[in-house]
Amino acid sequence: MACLLLCGCIALLSSCAAYEKKAQSGAAVELNGHYLYHSTLDSLTLGLSSEDSLRVTQQYIRQWAQDILLYDKAMSRTNPQIEEMVADYRRTLYAQAYEEHLVERNMPKVIMDSSVIAIYEQMPNRFKLDESIMQGMLVVVPVDAPNIAKLRQLMSGQSLDKLEKYVYQNASGYELFEDKWLTTTEVIRQMPVERADFEAKLKAGNHIEMSDSTKLYLLQITKKCIRGEAMPVDYARPEIEKIILNARQVEFLRKERERLYNEAIQKQKIHFYEN
Repeated sequence: MACLLLCGCIALLSSCAAYEKKAQSGAAVELNGHYLYHSTLDSLTLGLSSEDSLRVTQQYIRQWAQDILLYDKAMSRTNPQIEEMVADYRRTLYAQAYEEHLVERNMPKVIMDSSVIAIYEQMPNRFKLDESIMQGMLVVVPVDAPNIAKLRQLMSGQSLDKLEKYVYQNASGYELFEDKWLTTTEVIRQMPVERADFEAKLKAGNHIEMSDSTKLYLLQITKKCIRGEAMPVDYARPEIEKIILNARQVEFLRKERERLYNEAIQKQKIHFYEN
């Protein structure tokens, strides 16, 4: 599509003959040895109408050409300070890319449980809950569902098979999260309750019921930690692992830099000159 659209804007930058010659190699526009390709223009106009595609293409080419012309004009003036900044930035980019490669390929990623516990115990104030968390189950049934009292008993008991049978027959919603932590925000999103009211009920007990005009919401909590308390270790583990890996990466790269420097010294690649 780009070939057709460019017919209206090629005159801005080159002759038709030059355009046809460059287009054979995938280029749509050439300016001072810089090339803009059909693939780039096609990606900009995908799904657009012909009119919109032409407008977007013309605007992009104009902006691209202005950037190239400004760049070429700037490059015609020597500026040692900018050249040094460019060289420094180039070295930084390559060094960072190489360090990322080293970390990904060579740095150990396995974290022992003992390391997690050690960090957890060393930084007790770091791992406090910003909001309450809980484990348990949430069942949503119509307000006129049969045997609500039996449902309460099943939720507080150990017969998961019987509970799931009841849920299958009567519930409109069911979530079992006894093996993962949910935050207050995640739970109240599924219940018609305000946060303050829910927090008060959470502190008071392990069974919470709410209802609206059509549904009854029953929440049975098996484990809970209230906002401001210490996080459980398993809940804090992802954050602790980040701390450990970040520290490990810093030390890994420090050693690699020292190794490269010492190797350069030993092989006499670094030469020192007196002032």
